[in-house]
Amino acid sequence: MIHPKQTNESLQADIRNTLLSHGEIAVWWLGQSGYAFKTTHATWFIDLYLSDHLTQKYAHTPQPHIRMTQAPLHATHLSDEARLVFATHKHSDHLDPATIPHILHANSQSRLVLPQACLTYAIEQLRLPPEQLIPTRGDETLTIHGLTVHVIPSAHPHLGYSEAEGYPFVGYLFEIDGITLYHSGDTVLYEGLADRLRPYAVDLAFLPINGTTPHLQALNVPPNMNMNEAIQLATAVDVACLVPCHYDMFTFNTVAIAEFISLVAQTPQNYRVLQCGEKIIFRARP
Repeated sequence: MIHPKQTNESLQADIRNTLLSHGEIAVWWLGQSGYAFKTTHATWFIDLYLSDHLTQKYAHTPQPHIRMTQAPLHATHLSDEARLVFATHKHSDHLDPATIPHILHANSQSRLVLPQACLTYAIEQLRLPPEQLIPTRGDETLTIHGLTVHVIPSAHPHLGYSEAEGYPFVGYLFEIDGITLYHSGDTVLYEGLADRLRPYAVDLAFLPINGTTPHLQALNVPPNMNMNEAIQLATAVDVACLVPCHYDMFTFNTVAIAEFISLVAQTPQNYRVLQCGEKIIFRARP
């Protein structure tokens, strides 16, 4: 089991007490694709998976979800801080049925931004209060709690657009306090994604690197971009710093981060590999 650098009350206090200047952002990796972000005027969370929901769900099946990294927090630690949470799609390691309901029910001021396609599931199965949900159809811009949020369609593995609900998989491009960051959620590198991102000077890009394998394909596990594709996308849109994610969570679907480091080191792309529970402060490019 991989142990986070900070956990529980210590990590909670670090998120609460960190002070920043304009043009700075504090980032904590919470495992898989989950992060806490903080700038001078906002704190928000994305794709939280802080439980063993999938380990329990898939026990004694052909694809056991054996946790590799200890959860750095429990939902109870976020009842005050998590007033704004984003989910990129319905899968439980991004919209955790054992985390998100605890957060929203514990704090009536908390809001969850999620794809419109997940709305019925969130209300009827997760029992989330409709008044605390902010649905998006994707390919639109939202303004929430001081954040400008450009909702970028993702493909996992297809865009899956429908007139009724929009895009079921999305990423979010956040602009606030002089910082621009992009979190793709789960996605492959589809034609046109780089063109959607080029108009923005992206300081930080959080991209999956786990790709796929014949074994995962046989289990019908949707693919993500792989290491080379993540580096390719970051380079194509001139990302100031690439942060890899979606690894070291489940033994059946992970990659060796050392391989990513070896690959990216051969390119001019700047990058940062985080340890779960670690805080890093980034500064916007000049």
